[in-house]
Amino acid sequence: MATKYFTTPIYYVNDRPHIGHAYTSLATDVTARWARLSGHQVFFLTGTDEHGQKVEKAAQDAGMDPQGFTDRVSQHFRDLAATMGFSNDDFIRTTEPRHKAACQALWEELVRREEIYLGHYEGWYAVRDEAFYGPDEIEERDGKRFAPTGAPVEWVREPSYFFRLSKWGPWLLDFYRDNPDFIAPASRRNEVMRFVEGGLQDLSISRTSFTWGIPVPGDPAHVMYVWLDALTNYITAAGYPDVSAERWRFWPADVHFVGKDIVRFHAIYWPAFLAAAGLAPPRRVFAHGWWTNEGQKISKSLGNVIDPLRLVEEYGLDPVRYFLLREVPFGNDGDFSRAALIGRLNGELADTLGNLANRTLSLIQRNCGGTLPAAAEAAPEDAELLGGLASLPGRVGALVERQEFHLALEAILSEARAANGYITLQAPWALKKTDLVRMAVVLRHLHTALRVFATVLQPFMPGTMAAMLDQLGVSAEGRGLAALAQPLPEGTALPPPTPLFRKVES
Repeated sequence: MATKYFTTPIYYVNDRPHIGHAYTSLATDVTARWARLSGHQVFFLTGTDEHGQKVEKAAQDAGMDPQGFTDRVSQHFRDLAATMGFSNDDFIRTTEPRHKAACQALWEELVRREEIYLGHYEGWYAVRDEAFYGPDEIEERDGKRFAPTGAPVEWVREPSYFFRLSKWGPWLLDFYRDNPDFIAPASRRNEVMRFVEGGLQDLSISRTSFTWGIPVPGDPAHVMYVWLDALTNYITAAGYPDVSAERWRFWPADVHFVGKDIVRFHAIYWPAFLAAAGLAPPRRVFAHGWWTNEGQKISKSLGNVIDPLRLVEEYGLDPVRYFLLREVPFGNDGDFSRAALIGRLNGELADTLGNLANRTLSLIQRNCGGTLPAAAEAAPEDAELLGGLASLPGRVGALVERQEFHLALEAILSEARAANGYITLQAPWALKKTDLVRMAVVLRHLHTALRVFATVLQPFMPGTMAAMLDQLGVSAEGRGLAALAQPLPEGTALPPPTPLFRKVES
């Protein structure tokens, strides 16, 4: 089987998880689940980024040592993954021994290839971003200076090791041109290319002003710059530096999912580090947008941070998973609105999909003795419905692979609306009085529609779709995409249906 490797960014442990963390991981989870559904061997990685000056300061502010602080906060991200139903195969922490070994091995390889040299750095540094900024990027307001991200900056001068990033600029531009799908969406690709075309400077990759990090091999007065440390996690988990490790077959990663604020690090620094070390770059970096809350920028100071765990408590896990990928094109910024969430849940899940399932399965219980009618040839009036169902998995798969999740869900909903139109037009409740054979055929086609919908929706709503497939009489072995080609046998016993979605009061 072909392999697929998908990653979230590793999340900074200076605070609790919020909706942005859940959003990135959800997209990764859906992509990984779809690949498994398609028969691929999948490796899905998430984890936490636990080094750096910002984490050291957060630990001090909490009155804790850095390791104890990171132990506590990292657990919140594990809890988020469990609550949101993420199917990650590994959870990496940058404080683990395996990661220290991988980072130091990569450093030594870069030294061996003469890609690192010792110098000193002075410039504007943002602790919050763990990044240096050029003078042309700094904005001054009220006597203070800020990075483009809004983070305050300070002038820093200290000894530093440098990575020869400047020499990799032409290679990067050629790589982007030869691999036009490497950065997505297109707006992010254009942004990165403009930045690289403006010329790259060598990159400071060590610090001496704090100690919470991985020591530089042979010079423990320096710790590795947080981005070299953090980005290496993707190959640490794949077994590096042991390229004979069982997991190394998954490298290079198929998609790194990231927020748009860290696309530069993943699309410039990371492929340059890898190429300089003689390693293959990832195949794709997808940078999604940010959420606002009822039209307002989300911030702790405004008190409007959205807690995904509370949303799940209030509306249920699968409805929240559905809404987050349905509401906004992945890659764009989007506004979180409870009215929009309730509208999607009631109109699309409860009314369109849930009502179709309840009507169909209740009719099979009453009119067919609770067993599946026989498969039958399609009549002309069935052709449109069945044709749409036959092409749906392929269409959804193509959209998921392009990270167009909202369009994938719209394709499914469009077919569900068609199935609702079909049941109304064919009226199997009336056919019971006039044509029992035709009634059974109609109900069988509707059962087929529900089976297709439930199968392709599993990555988005795994729990609810498992319950629907149970009600449809589909065994655990029959829930992959390939199994759709095998009709369920006539007479399969179906349990009495129960509602899958509840309507929410606005």
